[in-house]
Amino acid sequence: MEVQVRDNDVDQALRALKKKMQREGIFREMKMRRSYEKPSERRARERAEAIRRARKLERKRMEREGY
Repeated sequence: MEVQVRDNDVDQALRALKKKMQREGIFREMKMRRSYEKPSERRARERAEAIRRARKLERKRMEREGY
């Protein structure tokens, strides 16, 4: 990942870098890797995330159709 510093404006470059990292999910990944996650916990988390995504998609679909 690369961010260019223009006119010696490091603060703006840092903001751009943080925004890119947030968009890519790097902060979430770093937080998850801070401690060991048991395989059973990982499966449960991934299953819960999948259910959450499916419910969100269903809600959006129902909203579009006018229910």
